[in-house]
Amino acid sequence: MQTRKQFLKSSLAMAAGYSFLHGFANDVRAQKTERNFTFDLHCHPGRLFASAAGGFGEVGSTRTVIDMKNAYVSGAFFSLVADSPLIRLGATGVLIAGQFAPGEAWKEYQRQMKDMKNFLGNVSVAIGKHKKDLEYSQQVTAYLSVEGGDFLEASVDNVDEAYQDGVRSIQLVHYVPNKVGDLQTSEPINNGLSAFGKEVVRRMNKLGMLIDVAHANFQTVKDVVSITDSPIMLSHSILEMEADRPIAKRAISKDHAKLIAQTGGIIGAWPSGFNKSFDEYVENTLRLVEVVGIEHVGIGTDMDGNFKPVLSSYEQYPTFAEALKTKGLSSTEVEKVMGGNAKRVLGKNFKS
Repeated sequence: MQTRKQFLKSSLAMAAGYSFLHGFANDVRAQKTERNFTFDLHCHPGRLFASAAGGFGEVGSTRTVIDMKNAYVSGAFFSLVADSPLIRLGATGVLIAGQFAPGEAWKEYQRQMKDMKNFLGNVSVAIGKHKKDLEYSQQVTAYLSVEGGDFLEASVDNVDEAYQDGVRSIQLVHYVPNKVGDLQTSEPINNGLSAFGKEVVRRMNKLGMLIDVAHANFQTVKDVVSITDSPIMLSHSILEMEADRPIAKRAISKDHAKLIAQTGGIIGAWPSGFNKSFDEYVENTLRLVEVVGIEHVGIGTDMDGNFKPVLSSYEQYPTFAEALKTKGLSSTEVEKVMGGNAKRVLGKNFKS
C-alpha cells in the first residue's frame, strides 16, 4: 500500500508528465511539427492476434486505443501475428505447436487483416500509408505491420499484396521458424537471411516498407544490413544483462544494436518483464541511448501482447517522458525518443 507521501510523489510525476505531453498536443494543433510526434513501434491493441479457434489471445478491447488518445499518442504500428495459431504461452515461455500446411498461413493473414480493419473502423482510427499521414498527429493513426514472414509462403509477390492491403512493415521472423531468416529463440536453419529472405528485403526496399528485424538472430540482422538501402528497425528489444533474466534470449548485444544504427534505423526500447521495474526500464532505455545514440532509440511497447510488462498502459507515456527528462535528457532528446526518431525513419522508407 502506498504511503501518502508516495502517493503525492507519484501523482505529481504523472501530472508533470501529462503537462509535458499535453504541451505536445497543443503545439501540434498550432503547427504540426516533428517534435510533437509520439509513436509506438510495436503493439497489438485488443490482442487482435487471436487465432480463428480462439487460441492465443482474445479479440475485443477498445481500452488500449482510448488510452492512446488520452496520452496523445500520434501513431503506432498495429501488428498482426502471422504465426499466432501455432504458438501458445507455456510455463517457461512460448511453445510451438506444429507448422502451417500450404495456403494456411496466407489464409490466416487475410482473416487477421479483415479483423484488424473492422476493429480500426469501430474505434475510428485511420490507417496511415503515406508520408503525408505522418504530418497529422492530433489523432491516433494506425500503421499496419505483420509479425513474422510466415504468411508470405515463400512468394515474394505476397509482399506486394500486403502492401496493397496497407501493410507498411513486416517483421521477418517471430517464434515459428520460417523460410525468411533465423530466430533468436531457435536453432538456425537458414544460416542467417535465406535467399528468399534477401528477395523479401529488396522488394520491401523497393515498395517503401520498413523492415523489422525484431526476434531475428545476429547473423540474420547482419545479412539484412548488408543489402538494405533504407533504414531498418528492431521494433521491440532491450540490451542484454544477466543470462538468467526472463526471456533473456530476446535481448540484444551492443554489437547487435549498433547494426541497426548503422543503417540510420531505430530500436524500440521494450518494457517487458525482462526489466525488473518501470524505473529499470527507464535506465535500460538510457543504456540503449548510450550505445547507439539518441537518434536511434524509440519505444516498442508490445502493448496487449507483452510478457509481464512494466509499462502496461499508454497512460504511462507521460510518466516515461518525464522520467527521461529527470534522468538528464533534454526536451528535444525526449521528443526524439517519444516519436521524432520514428517519424524520421518512417519518412525515409515511405516512397510517397
